[in-house]
Amino acid sequence: MGIIVLGVLELNSIAVGLQALDGMIKAAPIQIIDAKTICPGKFVVIVSGEVAAVDAALSRGKEIGGGYVVDELFIPNLHTQVIPAITGAVECEIWDAVAVIESFSVVASISAADVAAKTASVLVSEVRLATGMGGKSYIKIIGDIHEVEAAVHAAVEVISGKGLLCKEVIIPNPDPGIRNYFIF
Repeated sequence: MGIIVLGVLELNSIAVGLQALDGMIKAAPIQIIDAKTICPGKFVVIVSGEVAAVDAALSRGKEIGGGYVVDELFIPNLHTQVIPAITGAVECEIWDAVAVIESFSVVASISAADVAAKTASVLVSEVRLATGMGGKSYIKIIGDIHEVEAAVHAAVEVISGKGLLCKEVIIPNPDPGIRNYFIF
């Protein structure tokens, strides 16, 4: 698999979000990973493609979005775990520890998931994007306790640096009864 490029645009207007999505698709050949209404009444667009295409699409989306753009993200070398964690295509058999990192932003959680996966040998099992959570977003991480601790530390730095950290928890040796809540 080649380099994965990710672009995210978070807007505080659903109507303008849909308009920006249309403009982004017309601006460059991109793949839509997700585009939807999120809480509280915002809209998020997540796209992938070649570096120049994603950059052009984001530029067009920001131009259309104007003052409705809440946040944006451009990662030219995304870790391969992040898109499956967003779309719900992750499976895992073995786990020693689990962690949840909760933030007040979709963009912050996606950034944190990328950093966590690049920092340590962990599985990012889910990136939940603010649907039904009052605008919060979170990531779930699974792996060896020391790797999970390293990944959480790096991810928390990213989210805290933006002032958007809600809470992080690490559960060593989790009870098997919670397994279904960590794996799609």
